Amino acid sequence: MIPVLAALLLSGAGVPVGPGMVYVSNERGASVSVIDPDRLEVVATWPVGRRPRGIAWTPEGRLLVVASDENAIQVLDPATGRVERSLAAGESPEQIALSTDGRLAFVSNERDNQVSAVELATGRIVFQAPTGVEPEGMAASPDGRYVISTSETDHKAHWIELASGREVAAVPVGERPRHAEFTPDGRQLWVTGEIGANVTVIDAATRQVMRTIAFAPPGAKPGQTLPVGLRFTPDGREALVALGRADRVAVIDTARLEVVAYVPVGRRVWHLALAPDGRRPRWWPR
Repeated sequence: MIPVLAALLLSGAGVPVGPGMVYVSNERGASVSVIDPDRLEVVATWPVGRRPRGIAWTPEGRLLVVASDENAIQVLDPATGRVERSLAAGESPEQIALSTDGRLAFVSNERDNQVSAVELATGRIVFQAPTGVEPEGMAASPDGRYVISTSETDHKAHWIELASGREVAAVPVGERPRHAEFTPDGRQLWVTGEIGANVTVIDAATRQVMRTIAFAPPGAKPGQTLPVGLRFTPDGREALVALGRADRVAVIDTARLEVVAYVPVGRRVWHLALAPDGRRPRWWPR
């Protein structure tokens, strides 16, 4: 009886969750953990489909979780953690991005080398666009015209036009690109190269590479610097990059396009997120 009761309590019953909480997908645990950032405690653990990976929020406040082994996007009620709907999302979906109007969800289909666009209201697959080999990172352009997919094996950022559902450009980036993110003003696209140990900065208007920023954290051994996740501060003045086995987060000045600090963190840092208010701890390099 005790294990069952514990499972019910962790499922979220009677636990205050919602805005301000941190949501983490547990790929092997087939669950989502809800963390209270003030208490630094897990306050709920919600069961979801097998191999959950990408997470996103709808404008209406529903949590979307990509369950790769279910070939689905699952829609969760963030107050209870209950899976309300499962939407077909192509073979082995991995990462997710939403259109600027919140109408479409875009997922990278790793095994089929394509991107699927899913209409959230109906569950209809609007288009499936062929892309590079092993697509992963997803980003929707703020102007609502394109969705970008990164191909791990082809080492490119693929620009798919939403109006036609077709690829219109493929920009070479660092080796094994994992994550793509537009700057808050939409003028640049940044792509992390895991094996390249760098981030590629692309001019969104011309699709030309502006700069490649290499990482060399002090004390890291060869092969340990493996950048994956990337986030911009709300004011757009800094970019933060998770450096994998280097156990550090790189801080980049976006105006100078230079690394200004390496912050030690936990083991094999994979991804990261910032509080909406942009709060920084006291040690934050500025």
